[in-house]
Amino acid sequence: MNIFADKIAVITGAGSGIGKALGEELARRGSHVVISDVNSERIEKVGEGIKKTGGKATALTLDVSDYDAAKKMIDDAVAEHGRLDYIFNNAGIAVGSAARDVSIDDWNSVLAVNLHGVVNGVAVAYPLMLKQGSGHIINTASIEGLVPFPMTASYVATKYGVVGLSNALRIEGADHGVKVSVVCPGYVKTRIFHDAKLVNVDREKLIDRLPEKAGVTPEECAIEILRGVERNKAFIVVTRFAKIMWLIHRLSPNLMIWMMKKSFNRAREEGIVNENP
Repeated sequence: MNIFADKIAVITGAGSGIGKALGEELARRGSHVVISDVNSERIEKVGEGIKKTGGKATALTLDVSDYDAAKKMIDDAVAEHGRLDYIFNNAGIAVGSAARDVSIDDWNSVLAVNLHGVVNGVAVAYPLMLKQGSGHIINTASIEGLVPFPMTASYVATKYGVVGLSNALRIEGADHGVKVSVVCPGYVKTRIFHDAKLVNVDREKLIDRLPEKAGVTPEECAIEILRGVERNKAFIVVTRFAKIMWLIHRLSPNLMIWMMKKSFNRAREEGIVNENP
């Protein structure tokens, strides 16, 4: 049974990567998708592509850190369609650097999009879903919301926050018909490492170190996410490598911290990160 047919799904950060793949796959399965992105040109192109293949899409420009704009997008979708079945709070950015090099402006930018952007979506969608007695909130975190990674402290902080928020909300919504899941992907072959701001980090060396064989495409990730949504999984961990890392961390947090310290030391030795520019 296709649970996504004729449903209304809001997706943020849908101009590229995982969000784009989710929008396309949900539309293919019969959902009307309300897709948004901060990049107007990209989101319009995605919307046009969905419509050309027979899908139903409304494409909007949105800065998820703007609560009023997020509220208008969701309220307008409910006013037009009468309900909200799914919201994928997916938008995210990253700053790569040693923590000592993260400026307060970078901290605030990452917090605004990755954490406050999710909070804004939840703050609007959750009461609506409680009122209608149904709905599913899917928040995109990362394996970095389950396992501590060096060189992305601001990103890690936000993703741990998204995991905690999702788990707490799942408990509260369970008896009211509202489901909540958190997505924790490992390496997905998007352009985030090409486009992210890096401070005293060698981009080419960093990209060369990515575990290509352990990664998945955005399309493969989207299919795995929707499989998890179908099963109402609390944690949707994508890629085998990410699942192994999560298991190690649960069995021995100290071992994982030691492993990450070794990885960070290796990154310094290889000149990927320079703490003394």
